[in-house]
Amino acid sequence: MADVDVQVQYTTTERKTRKVKKSTKRRESKDGEVTVTEIDQTNTTTTNDDGGEYTKAMNKDWHSGHFCCWQCDESLTGQRYVLRDEHPYCIKCYESVFANGCEECNKIIGIDSKDLSYKDKHWHEACFLCAKCRVSLVDKQFGSKLDKIYCGNCYDAQFASRCDGCGEVFRAGTKKMEYKTKQWHEKCFCCVVCKNPIGTKSFIPREQEIYCAGCYEDKFATRCVKCNKIITQGGVTYKHEPWHRECFTCTNCNTSLAGERFTSRDEKPYCAECFGELFARRCTSCTKPITGIGGTRFISFEDRHWHNGCFICAQCKTTLVGKGFIVDGQDIICPECAKQKLM
Repeated sequence: MADVDVQVQYTTTERKTRKVKKSTKRRESKDGEVTVTEIDQTNTTTTNDDGGEYTKAMNKDWHSGHFCCWQCDESLTGQRYVLRDEHPYCIKCYESVFANGCEECNKIIGIDSKDLSYKDKHWHEACFLCAKCRVSLVDKQFGSKLDKIYCGNCYDAQFASRCDGCGEVFRAGTKKMEYKTKQWHEKCFCCVVCKNPIGTKSFIPREQEIYCAGCYEDKFATRCVKCNKIITQGGVTYKHEPWHRECFTCTNCNTSLAGERFTSRDEKPYCAECFGELFARRCTSCTKPITGIGGTRFISFEDRHWHNGCFICAQCKTTLVGKGFIVDGQDIICPECAKQKLM
């Protein structure tokens, strides 16, 4: 509502003087304050020397019959009136056309009442109440939700966001820590194990819980089965167990086996060379180990063993793999050589 002056106009003459008492009331409105001026006057009116009456209003002289309400044309002589946009209105017309309606009681907020406004809504001072507990909100903090106003306590109880740690509401000015769809007071955003506040430090979420880096490593980090230290990067897996690359070595010679061919014995890894030297069968012909690594094939007969490439006739050197052969002492020979030997 624009700033307006509410005044009382009266008829006067050059000969008469009237006693005037002014008092000012204020009411709050959307656009500012309205000043109401009340004038006490005598009931006697007197004509001037020309026999006519006139009215002084708005710093002008008016015939008494010409100073009228801009809306209804009723005379304002001797009446209270309101100026708006340089036009005078009687109180009834002004309130009908320009006054705001109260959101609570739906009645007009007259010029003699305080008009409390918030987001294009208006209330009488007595109607400016919490929608829940009905306490007055005049000169108090309040919140708004779904076109209703609430005192601070009622608003917090119904609508304020709450800490996922302690369940309490976030008061004004409280620092809030947020992660995904959850939020905490700063003091409540703690490691689930050591209970120390996370603050701005790094953290790891796991199964709805929050861990500081140290506690997470102690509880969940992958550890090498050999040295029991945390594997921070790289690493190899053998028989579903984790190893540092530098820890995954031959049990016998400690040569790194990462990226190399190896085999195992009694759940322990060995490089091909050590395994052959320690555990593999030996070829009867070349005496070298038969490791079987890489799909190596070999021939066994009784308690003797040969590499496929070593299983040949002792005389003609023809391979005997998949063929018949004859044992000649420590040698094996093909049937043809055996016949020649008998002749």
